[in-house]
Amino acid sequence: MFLKEQAGELLHRLPLARFSPVFFQSLRSYDKRHLTRDISAGLTVGMVALPLAMAFGIASGVPPEAGLYTAIIAGFLISLLGGCRVQIGGPAGAFVVIIYGIIAQYGVESLMLATIGSGIILFLMGLFKIGGFIKFIPISIVIGFTNGIAVMIGLQQVKDFLGLSIAKMPADFFGMIGALLSHIQTFNPWAFGIALASFLIVFFWPKGYSMSGPQWKRWLAHLPGTVVVLVLSTLVVSLFGLPVETIGSKFGGIPQSLPSFSIPDVDWANAKQLLGSMLTLAVLGSIESLLCARVADTMTDDRHDPNQELMGQGIANFVAPFFGGIPATGTIARTVTNIKSGAASPISGMVHALTLLVVILAAAPLASNIPLSALAAILVFVAWNMGNWREFLRLRQMTLSYKATLIVTFLLTVIFDLTVAVEVGLVVACIFFLYRMNNITVVEPATLPFDIPETVEAWHIKGALFFGSISKLEHVTDPARLTAPGAARVVVLDFTDLINIDNSAMDQIESFVRALHRRTHELIIAGASGHPLRQLERTGITKELGPNLVPDMEFAMARAKQVLLELDEKEKARR
Repeated sequence: MFLKEQAGELLHRLPLARFSPVFFQSLRSYDKRHLTRDISAGLTVGMVALPLAMAFGIASGVPPEAGLYTAIIAGFLISLLGGCRVQIGGPAGAFVVIIYGIIAQYGVESLMLATIGSGIILFLMGLFKIGGFIKFIPISIVIGFTNGIAVMIGLQQVKDFLGLSIAKMPADFFGMIGALLSHIQTFNPWAFGIALASFLIVFFWPKGYSMSGPQWKRWLAHLPGTVVVLVLSTLVVSLFGLPVETIGSKFGGIPQSLPSFSIPDVDWANAKQLLGSMLTLAVLGSIESLLCARVADTMTDDRHDPNQELMGQGIANFVAPFFGGIPATGTIARTVTNIKSGAASPISGMVHALTLLVVILAAAPLASNIPLSALAAILVFVAWNMGNWREFLRLRQMTLSYKATLIVTFLLTVIFDLTVAVEVGLVVACIFFLYRMNNITVVEPATLPFDIPETVEAWHIKGALFFGSISKLEHVTDPARLTAPGAARVVVLDFTDLINIDNSAMDQIESFVRALHRRTHELIIAGASGHPLRQLERTGITKELGPNLVPDMEFAMARAKQVLLELDEKEKARR
């Protein structure tokens, strides 16, 4: 009973986030006008998501229906339980490389387990309010791994874009290059023609939802270019019987049925090895979804709840694998389409999921003749839009730390994997941050009034004293100086411009105080406030200093004169 009470008290004290999905909040002011807008937006996004969901599934190394099931199940749950009104969830390009690598190394069953584990991690991240900390990941790292993933997605599609006969593409960069070069003689001109035409259609298709211009242009702007590509390429292959690989020839088509529930066969030996993959999926999913939510906020003048969003994402990723789904997150392209289509609430995302479900039940057999080269062209376009390529052109204008972090993260994402890239990228960013913080920390002699005796010295400290910059304090606190001829009997440290001090610096100051007292010398600290003052109080130095902790340098000078008199009297009494 005692342990139960203690556990309950501990949970009560923990700063847990409140589970409050935005969907239920939005119902308070919901009306018929909002419903009309949401249905219209949901139908539009559903059409946009249809080819993308299949393409992401195939690119990830799973059947196309896995991508569709993810968009249906996870997409519905993210809208129902998330923290953003207009975000659309589903399979995303950012996951393609990670999923493909997990399947290649451990198998599909292990992917299901990794996805379930990432869902648990995501939920806990939201529950313990870690959503707000994602913004502390440097933008150079985000751009670096995003561009790296875009390169890998594009490279993966070269096989189907050129119609090469490769049984299974390797998961690593150099393996892909080798496989492509060794099979280049299997080039299929028909597949390449379809892919090139599909890419040009998607690239030049009218974009935006402006109501200006001719009626036909406004109608075309509402029709997704990716859907046009699917319809046209399928018609061409069906009518002319072109010798290209299709969904039907590779996967046997798409089942015309609801996703069935199944429990993964857990291999606990692999489960331990999948912890890194679970964490990678969770971190990448949280970054992608919260970046997407921030974009949505800027377009709608709304404000998402990052912790609720992570909890919703966590539940969606936990549930989706039991129905044959793969990892899901917020998707920027589909979210932007949702907003531009007039979405008013999470109901539009739920309509998008139901639209995909209806398409599977009604038109799944029609997908058999969709050429894989057309889907490859769509993914090449996605990869092109996904990368922030202009950032490479701007590198000349950026700082050395920004350049190094971005390039290292990019190269490691391409050559190794995302986990290594983010870990090393964060280390590089931290090293440069410590270097910058060390540079802005200044410890310099302070100018004293003319009437202050030479046995008083003062040091002005500016910036932050932490383990990376305390070397600048070593000269001041060196005990050997206290025994030198003409050594100061009173040392004043001016903390007025000190903004932060860590335990390493506090320990050094504490040792210095003891060294001064052993030689009947004194330390005065002036102007301490905020974090430095709290640190002095926490370590007990304030009690040890007593009246030698003063509010500013003017008080410090007056106190220094008084301390010298006290020291002189002590010496006379000792004699």
